Amino acid sequence: MYRRHLKFKERQLTAISHETAEKAAQYAAQTERLEERVRVLERIVTDKGIDVADEIEKLRDAPLN
Repeated sequence: MYRRHLKFKERQLTAISHETAEKAAQYAAQTERLEERVRVLERIVTDKGIDVADEIEKLRDAPLN
């Protein structure tokens, strides 16, 4: 009986760890996308030769990853 309970707990922990790893990967991908967008915005703001409004509009039309 106790071994069955331990086996159940082991499967439960394995499922939780897989779910946690998947969420961590999703958060990492989302963070990477946001960091890329911030880099683009920083480049737009610091580049004096670009019309900022036009660039922002282009970004709105661009598909997200």
